[in-house]
Amino acid sequence: MADKELAEELLQIEEADAWFEYLEATRGQTEARYAEVEPWAWARLNQRLRAVGARRSRLRPAAA
Repeated sequence: MADKELAEELLQIEEADAWFEYLEATRGQTEARYAEVEPWAWARLNQRLRAVGARRSRLRPAAA
């Protein structure tokens, strides 16, 4: 059970890191630069969150 908890905690850290990466990429940008960067940052965030979700679903036991 401890291994599962550790894996879940690591996934939570990775999810938070994805959000921080998004914020770092978009924060403090000029309006024109934000318009360039934000679509990329949003796509990257969604990609990372999908990967975390996929790994998280493998941790959960299959429904009986």
